[in-house]
Amino acid sequence: MQSFNITLVSGPPGVGKTTWIRQQVNATKTAVYLNLGSENTPIDTTYLATEVAELTVLPVEQLTDFLAQPLVGSAVYVELGFEIDLTSLILPDQMADCHRVAVLPPGTRQTEWHDWADVVVTGVETGEALSQPHLWRSVLSGQVLDPASLNTFWYELTNGAYGTVQRAKGIFDVADGRSLYFDFVAGLAKTTYLELKLPLWLNGRPNRFSGIEIVGEMLDREAIAQTIKDCCLEDHLIAYYQQQIKNSLESGDEVA
Repeated sequence: MQSFNITLVSGPPGVGKTTWIRQQVNATKTAVYLNLGSENTPIDTTYLATEVAELTVLPVEQLTDFLAQPLVGSAVYVELGFEIDLTSLILPDQMADCHRVAVLPPGTRQTEWHDWADVVVTGVETGEALSQPHLWRSVLSGQVLDPASLNTFWYELTNGAYGTVQRAKGIFDVADGRSLYFDFVAGLAKTTYLELKLPLWLNGRPNRFSGIEIVGEMLDREAIAQTIKDCCLEDHLIAYYQQQIKNSLESGDEVA
């Protein structure tokens, strides 16, 4: 049987799994990334794909074909969603001897991740553990948000207006054509804001992924969804703002 260089990475939400993987990818020439658990909201996948040019993203449905014909010399990193039950996780036979890494907050005592992992890596502080964490996701592809309204919503969200939030992350298309990545962890001082390395989208509604994921307790999901909807622009406003940006751009700027 062919030998594979596969690393599974697991841990609680917001601890730094994706960051750790990015650090490993930066140190290798050929790397493949697969996210199990993101379903139709591939926030981490989109973030890594845009920020690490040499990374190959592997869709879940292509895993079987990849294992039959892998990239020679490639290191494969598989990120597992925190909600995946490690004791019942069934993987292909080719992945049976994979390397298992758990990324955990500082000072974490014995957990199922310790029992599962070959190596435990210290990540970031995530705040107090939630007794009943809930996961809420929403795909926003095609929506364009007003930046000021988005910033107000994000401030409210991360300061408890819609329930206790331990982890929130999102990719948002905004009126000036940029794709923005927001990343909040309760144990850290502030949100990370990043403009993704994507062309400005200035021709109608974007044909690329955007979405949001929240982990918390007592989340007011209806209020969250409605507030996000209120941040979204109608077609005539999208067209107006995009034309304003086009008029201000110099020749040579990359536009989608």
